[in-house]
Amino acid sequence: MASTALPSVCPSAVLSFQDKCKDKTKCAFFGKGKQTLSIKTKSNGQITMAVAVNTSRFDNITMAPPDPILGVSEAFKADTSEMKLNLGVGAYRTEELQPYVLKVVKKAENLMLERGENKEYLPIEGLAAFNKATAELLFGADNPVLHQQRVATIQGLSGTGSLRVAAALIERYFPGAKVLISSPTWGNHKNIFNDARVPWSEYRYYDPKTVGLDFDGMIADIKAAPEGSFVLLHGCAHNPTGIDPTLEQWEKIADVIQEKNHFPFFDVAYQGFASGSLDEDASSVRLFAARGMELLVAQSYSKNLGLYAERVGAINVLCSSADAAVRVKSQLKRIARPMYSNPPVHGARIVANVVGNPDFFNEWKDEMEMMAGRIKSVRQKLYNNLSAKDKSGKDWSFVLKQIGMFSFTGLNKAQSDNMTDKWHIYMTKDGRISLAGLSAAKCEYLADAIIDSYHNVS
Repeated sequence: MASTALPSVCPSAVLSFQDKCKDKTKCAFFGKGKQTLSIKTKSNGQITMAVAVNTSRFDNITMAPPDPILGVSEAFKADTSEMKLNLGVGAYRTEELQPYVLKVVKKAENLMLERGENKEYLPIEGLAAFNKATAELLFGADNPVLHQQRVATIQGLSGTGSLRVAAALIERYFPGAKVLISSPTWGNHKNIFNDARVPWSEYRYYDPKTVGLDFDGMIADIKAAPEGSFVLLHGCAHNPTGIDPTLEQWEKIADVIQEKNHFPFFDVAYQGFASGSLDEDASSVRLFAARGMELLVAQSYSKNLGLYAERVGAINVLCSSADAAVRVKSQLKRIARPMYSNPPVHGARIVANVVGNPDFFNEWKDEMEMMAGRIKSVRQKLYNNLSAKDKSGKDWSFVLKQIGMFSFTGLNKAQSDNMTDKWHIYMTKDGRISLAGLSAAKCEYLADAIIDSYHNVS
């Protein structure tokens, strides 16, 4: 509440509201949309007026739109239907559709408690044991690029924070360089580059006619991009489509990126979680590294270790020399310092303990295979139900060709709305569903909803 005293005919103090009322005060309320109080008092020929106005310095700030993914969960919670399904958010669920904390994570946390580890600040670059472990998981422990010390790694705030640090590096040291992102891509990619003031454009990726990869369009767009562009690639389990290039296609993508002197930039959010194999899911990154290419890689442990709330990840920069890696790491730290100072320790210690203990590491791989296997199982069952129930002859085999947590159904916005309004199935409006939130018991119900929405809603 701002209070403004307007000048009187001659100097005098502003009377209190109570005193003014005693002196036959005239009070008026006016002002559209605001509470404004104007008080005028005559005393010995003098006039004093005080005005109080409801104002805010934030009046020019508009309401932000709801997040398209996180908003799905809010709508789901408000739905009272017993048949409701939340297939919007990418978080693993058990067959009972409950959150899952990995057993090996609990063991690693118990070990931390037994050791009585403190909560002191980490260095800017994060936990050294974590950085070593995450680089080895990504490139392979015996990879020459690690022995040659050509990789600059710092711990980041999961995948999002790691991407944001990389975007700041691009903006600062490659001014004017454009980032190419797939169409479609994870919803936050554009936000990250916009916030970092890094220009971006899209390359073709999804072919709605085949519900598959538009490989020719992808290659053509990468070729047409200005030389020296950064090409953002999903290392495995493309989000939102679940459509990955084959090994032969990855080779061709690398050929074109090298020909155009582009900079490969990988987002690896699902290593081990897509196929169930850490090595298989890192094969695209390792292919590029083996060619001697410099590259950026953002990592996340939200999915493969279920550390969603711990915000643990990393940004890795593979350089042509150890000297360059040292200098790049110094600048990554310089970017991180004013952004978040240093990263959290808890999740980093979990990763380091799991990877550093052979028994824990093998148990983790078993649990990843279990989670990936459950998703593959419901994917197969969904396909079986779609094929059995849809008598139109439509080919639903694209469901099986996709990989990872998500399936891109090919449903448009109106059809996706029908899924929610009629069937109480919550999903993003681009037709993406998270199979991690689907149980075997619900596959038939989901198939009925998809068939109805596809054939009866245009």
